[in-house]
Amino acid sequence: MMRRRTTLLTGCTALALALGATACGGGPVSAGGGDKALSGQTVTVAGVWSGSEQKNFQKVLDAFTEKTGAKTQFVSTGDNVSTVVGSKIEGGNAPDVVMVPQVGVLKQFAKKGWLTPLSPAARRTVTADYAPVWKTYGSVDGALYGLYFKAAHKSTVWYSPDALTQAGVKPPKSYDELLKAGHTVSDSGLAAFSVAGQDGWTLTDWFENVYLSQAGPEKYDALAAHRLKWTDPTVVRALTTLGRLFQDKQLVAGGSKEALSTDFPGSVEKVFGPKPEAGMVYEGDFVAGVAHDQYGRSIGKDADFFPFPAVDGGKAPVVSGGDAAVVLKDGKNAKAGMKLLEYLATPEAAAVWAKAGGFLSPNRKLDLASYGDDVTRATARSLVGAGDSVRFDMSDQAPAAFGGTKGTGEWKLLQDFLRDPSDPKGTAAKLESAAAKAYQD
Repeated sequence: MMRRRTTLLTGCTALALALGATACGGGPVSAGGGDKALSGQTVTVAGVWSGSEQKNFQKVLDAFTEKTGAKTQFVSTGDNVSTVVGSKIEGGNAPDVVMVPQVGVLKQFAKKGWLTPLSPAARRTVTADYAPVWKTYGSVDGALYGLYFKAAHKSTVWYSPDALTQAGVKPPKSYDELLKAGHTVSDSGLAAFSVAGQDGWTLTDWFENVYLSQAGPEKYDALAAHRLKWTDPTVVRALTTLGRLFQDKQLVAGGSKEALSTDFPGSVEKVFGPKPEAGMVYEGDFVAGVAHDQYGRSIGKDADFFPFPAVDGGKAPVVSGGDAAVVLKDGKNAKAGMKLLEYLATPEAAAVWAKAGGFLSPNRKLDLASYGDDVTRATARSLVGAGDSVRFDMSDQAPAAFGGTKGTGEWKLLQDFLRDPSDPKGTAAKLESAAAKAYQD
């Protein structure tokens, strides 16, 4: 969600050393071909990024300037992209390009008539170099508006190699093996999992991985669009499966009470901080940034990951999130903004941030050698290799009132479920009631 983007993806700083910002590749691209064709023009870009993420994206913008001559200006919107961008449009000061962190917001912008469809050149690149699923998530009513430049891999379970070695367990391949391994870790003296229950979005990610693997992609898509009700037996089954972990005090560090007072950074600290309390923490690839930057963990040595395991014989899930670049109709320099999108679509642009760290690209043409370490290369390989089986974060596809608001909707109801997972059917009914209202409004 938008809130999570600014508060924790800023922790996705370099997994290894920042290696400079010189663009690689060198073949001619749509964005001017290096002939300074846009000299004298300025492209304004708005997005949620701040801190290290903003600095690394600026390296990409600087490479665009070097190639085309266009100057750029980045405006950090904070949490609420739609409100900030809406107010700028109303004030006659619309940015040219917006980096949108949610499918739901992209759809909202398109429905309001704010967006310009991608140029033929950008469409050709997306068709050729991206899995079709990214085109689907960037489209509204058949028109392609969004170019997914930055992605997240949300099907990674991070662990302390020392903790698993001490317990004598190997990374599990199934959910049942995951719980079994967790009990073995617990028997060795550490809790199995650190759960960030204070941040409701982490619980939606837990649910989405279980649901995608157990119910399959078609049901996942239907539930994400609310064509399937949350009272469906597949939802109850997924909640029941998740509840097996949540209700087990041996598996969750400090039990549900402590989990509900642990935020995302705190959950990483419990595994990779100076006084470890758990052996594993589930969340996206951005866990590595916090483990490395905050606690000095060497990624691949002191901190590693295994894929979220398959549930009940299903396929191992690959849930993603991402930031899509869109061009606003009302921007003062929308044509130059579209040239920026054409550049962002190239592996050359992606390589700039990949070298700096804290970044994954859905672009299949990006050389994996561009990433600074083996673990990031592995997560990128998993994301790109999943092709059309990737599914976008379900709560990011929902109306914010249901899937993205603290203290209400899915976030609040899954926190209640973590507190007491004894009634999956009742929780499903409450989720359906909240979803029905949000999708109707």
